[in-house]
Amino acid sequence: MSAEPRREGLLHQLRHQIPLMAWLVLVWMLLWGTWSWANLISGSLLALAVTVLLPLPPVIGGTRVHPMGLLVYVSYFAMDLVRSAALVAWQTIRPQGIGNSAIIRVQLRTDSDLLLTIVAESLTLVPGSVVIDMDREQRTLSLHVLHVRDMADVEARRAAVLAEEERVVRAFGSPDEIAALAHPPGAAPAGTGRRTP
Repeated sequence: MSAEPRREGLLHQLRHQIPLMAWLVLVWMLLWGTWSWANLISGSLLALAVTVLLPLPPVIGGTRVHPMGLLVYVSYFAMDLVRSAALVAWQTIRPQGIGNSAIIRVQLRTDSDLLLTIVAESLTLVPGSVVIDMDREQRTLSLHVLHVRDMADVEARRAAVLAEEERVVRAFGSPDEIAALAHPPGAAPAGTGRRTP
């Protein structure tokens, strides 16, 4: 095998790792909580090291970026960050404390590993909720959420998770994955061959 095809194969693989690297850099910046050149450069080097030393199978095909869907997703995510951070801060300093918390389980409609991961990361990055378990086969997420008043509040949290899933799918999903949003959670999307859990 000549050096030229090997180099083209490496470039092809790296090109498909760019979205993962960009996501890792974004998560790195969010974890530090501040933008700086040092954080950007260290995050880029770390993302490069992770993708080269611990390679994952490339995510090829099926995933697209829809500009309007991406704008809606990013807008809601930013609003959720601000609103949830203020709410958690208030619950921490108020005399009554945080109150009741709950662990809820939500069955999703998407069947894509990448989209499931983006949903889980989006929910975890927002203060007041953290994904504690993901069942890939059943397409379910288990979350720990703060300050739950009653069962109606639990159902509202479930609905919020499904709304976040819909925004992620409309931002990054294929046409088949977007069409699967019409199915109720737990139903097998058409054409996937996966049985209803």
